[in-house]
Amino acid sequence: MTVFSIVLIIIFFGLLIAIHEFGHFVAAKALGVKVNEFAIGMGPKLLSAQKGETLYTWRALPIGGFCAMEGEGESSDDPRAFGNKPGWKKLIILAAGAFMNFVAGLVIILIIMVAAGSPAMPVFTGVMEGAEAVLDTGLQPGDQLYTIDGHRIYFQTDAFLFLERGGEDVDVVVLRNGEKVDLGTIHLPYRQLTDETGQQVEKRGIYIGQFRENNLFTILQNTWYQAVDYVRLVWMGLGDLITGAMGLRELSGPIGIVAMAGDVGEAGAAVAGLFGAVINILDFTALIAINLAVMNLLPIPALDGGQILFVFVGWVYRLITRRKINEKYLGYVNAVGLCCLLALMAIVAVSDVVKLF
Repeated sequence: MTVFSIVLIIIFFGLLIAIHEFGHFVAAKALGVKVNEFAIGMGPKLLSAQKGETLYTWRALPIGGFCAMEGEGESSDDPRAFGNKPGWKKLIILAAGAFMNFVAGLVIILIIMVAAGSPAMPVFTGVMEGAEAVLDTGLQPGDQLYTIDGHRIYFQTDAFLFLERGGEDVDVVVLRNGEKVDLGTIHLPYRQLTDETGQQVEKRGIYIGQFRENNLFTILQNTWYQAVDYVRLVWMGLGDLITGAMGLRELSGPIGIVAMAGDVGEAGAAVAGLFGAVINILDFTALIAINLAVMNLLPIPALDGGQILFVFVGWVYRLITRRKINEKYLGYVNAVGLCCLLALMAIVAVSDVVKLF
């Protein structure tokens, strides 16, 4: 793990947090909510400056940040307090952070697409020697895999992922000459085959992947597809965690993320030097940005999604009782959620350290 990679990912991670909180800040200011403090980082203050009604601070621990609005989690008589604003304004402010992270991810992916080109497309190009029976399934060289077991396939990596997660029989739809062709359920068993180096391997025996010439339209299209792909990866990870396919040990916090980024940077440097390292780390940062966007919208207290849930609960409560929920009670729930979140972060941090050593 190089010092360069570590420094770069810490800078990018800090920027993602700043962008997230800046989204809340801009939305709050635009919708007339008083912001008491805008902070990057958590813990003790390192630097601070008062400008107008808002205190801007830089704090010691680069593990978060916050936009402290008047009347957030507590009652306030100030008409500009967050709690006194209509529900639609609250929803915009709460969703603005995740939206900014998603936009940041899109911008980073676009930069990568322009600088390094689009990923390989999921085009079936042929079979390994000994796997000629695959051609009897209806697959033809030049077919672009469109779905595998109902999952949309955008790139070569998607094809590998969903073939790996699927069984020996998979439902396949391809694009052939611009038209969708449903091949139904095809048999793609693992076989003992000989690869290009003469090694015996157990594979399905198909070659997938083809690079195509980029233009403005394909770059923009593939940028969007890559962002959607990353959202799907986050949801798949959450699903694996819930079902037990992935354990708590596989979770990573800031320490693990820095370690992974270092490995990603080294892998890129080994292939394409400094350019490869930067591209790989940028790609990893885009994944983290979109991960933050999705995770922050989960309906968990102390996250933006939890606050959005509170807005809907408050709306239903007021509809039924004609009264408003006291903000202090929402503050209590928030505090419990924050304690649980910090405890989870501590457990994950310990796990990260153990994995490192």
